Amino acid sequence: MKKIFLVVALVATAWIKPVFAQNSQTQSLLTAYYDIKNALVNSDATLAASKASEFSKVLSSMDMKSMPKEEMTSFMGLQDKLEFDAKHISETKEIVHQREHFANFSANLFKLAKAVKLTKAPVYYDYCPMKKSYWLSDNTAIKNPYFGKQMLTCGAIKETLK
Repeated sequence: MKKIFLVVALVATAWIKPVFAQNSQTQSLLTAYYDIKNALVNSDATLAASKASEFSKVLSSMDMKSMPKEEMTSFMGLQDKLEFDAKHISETKEIVHQREHFANFSANLFKLAKAVKLTKAPVYYDYCPMKKSYWLSDNTAIKNPYFGKQMLTCGAIKETLK
């Protein structure tokens, strides 16, 4: 009986650890994205650039071997696109240019979020009709990263990932 319990415990530990590691990694990636979004909401180009550099570091440190094959394939298909936009956001202090890249960046991260469960919390996919672009948010309050204080609450939630 003790041997059976030990075997079950070992199998459970072996299975849970990679899933936990993946959730921690993907949550860090999403948190880094939210930091960029929040900097753009506040029209802080310097902070957005810094947070985009952090996103790139998290992205490059992802352990894809811990992901299930389907999720790894989805991740690998979007990794270069995410890196491209994060790099461009990090290399400029021009808020307009950062926001241009943020639109593609958000679209690609949403594709990843639909394929890979990035977090246990809901992810809101918000839309700005003036910019005709989307962004991801961790709460239901609309805070538009494309226009900052000029149109802070312009937008609507278009989809929720749970």
